[in-house]
Amino acid sequence: GSYGTYPLPIRSALQAHQTLAESRPDLFIRRTSPALSSESLSQLASLLNVPASTLAFTKNATTAVSTVLHNIPFTASDVVIYFDTVYGAVEYGLFSLAERSPVQLRKVEYDLPISHDDIVNRFTALVKKVQEEEGLTVKAAVFDTVVSMPGVRFPWEKLVQTCRELGVLSVVDGAHGIGMIKVDLGTVKPDFWGSNLHKWLYVPRGCAVLYVAPEHQHLIRTTLPTSWGYIPASTATTGTEKDAEKTALAYRTLFQSTATNDDTPYHCVPAALAFRKEVCGGEERIYAYLEQLANEAADAVAKILGTEVLQEQGLKDGEKSLLRACALNNVRLPIAVQTTTSVVMDWTQPGTEGSLYAPLPRELAGQVAVWIQGMLMDEYKTFVPVFVYKGWLWTRLSAQVYLELKDFEWVGGVLKEVVGRVGGEFPSPATKN
Repeated sequence: GSYGTYPLPIRSALQAHQTLAESRPDLFIRRTSPALSSESLSQLASLLNVPASTLAFTKNATTAVSTVLHNIPFTASDVVIYFDTVYGAVEYGLFSLAERSPVQLRKVEYDLPISHDDIVNRFTALVKKVQEEEGLTVKAAVFDTVVSMPGVRFPWEKLVQTCRELGVLSVVDGAHGIGMIKVDLGTVKPDFWGSNLHKWLYVPRGCAVLYVAPEHQHLIRTTLPTSWGYIPASTATTGTEKDAEKTALAYRTLFQSTATNDDTPYHCVPAALAFRKEVCGGEERIYAYLEQLANEAADAVAKILGTEVLQEQGLKDGEKSLLRACALNNVRLPIAVQTTTSVVMDWTQPGTEGSLYAPLPRELAGQVAVWIQGMLMDEYKTFVPVFVYKGWLWTRLSAQVYLELKDFEWVGGVLKEVVGRVGGEFPSPATKN
């Protein structure tokens, strides 16, 4: 789930493209690469159920979101709304946007677990508050398909619909999206959407796709960094229907040359899609396997640790968790974290209910998380993210087609062993936050 990986047949395809590029660099970059990228985008268009003219390649989803926000014109009365579980780099991008433009930011606040409906309702309430009480205009909303940390399915389809009803531009960070869950952009119809292909679609790093609805393509006049496809305001189209073909061509041309890069990952899309169909059994089979395995794995690891899985409260027997309807699940580790400041940590004190130790100061908890991750990589040759969230350390589990339940049962035992060593590795009897 962090950076993705890809099977040997796709590695062979990548190396073949790279060899071809080095054999005649000018021919490859000027002619061959654009043609190969066009074919890849055509195949992605079929998968996403949108015209190929709405798609372009970027290096990652954060770049896609940043590019969109950089191009939307904002005034001092405009507001961008984002959500409590936003990806950290995207939030920093929003802070940077607010520093260099007059736009204002508002955040939808909540603690997980929370229901999808509650998230949508809180967003709607905030939009109305900004408009009716502050007299401002909510220009855009930024939200995820699947949240990175904690890893949960987000109600992005409902939020896109709500944005449309409220007259708000939807900017969707689909970093964890294509290849993990079914994505039908033609049906959902977001305004802007970007997703990494290297995380879940088995395309080499770095590769992402950006979707811009036809009616908004005239807004996208520069890439990041600005390069040869730049469209000056004096020559930009207006977004009218009569300019649609010209606008679509300008949009596609804009992203074809954004500095000298190795774009050969873009050309591996056909090989990745063929592998998924011929070896893995197709998209629907992959999605079903990932979700089932992630849920079973989280339940198993939580049982081994004697803790819990992050999900909606009060689910009835047999009721499906919408937060867990993806290939990421989160399991609480038995280590509590202080939620207040300046509290003395004493390792000799017994742990609170459900914790092996007395609650750790937040700074120390961050150090413990890094140590656990280091131990997993160095001693056990594996990795799962460990993070602080709402008074506890948690871990995020990612399912993949090359994993089975027994792999997660093994990592559950490893985590139990490693968290049991924390007290001995951080022996200071008292540490202040």
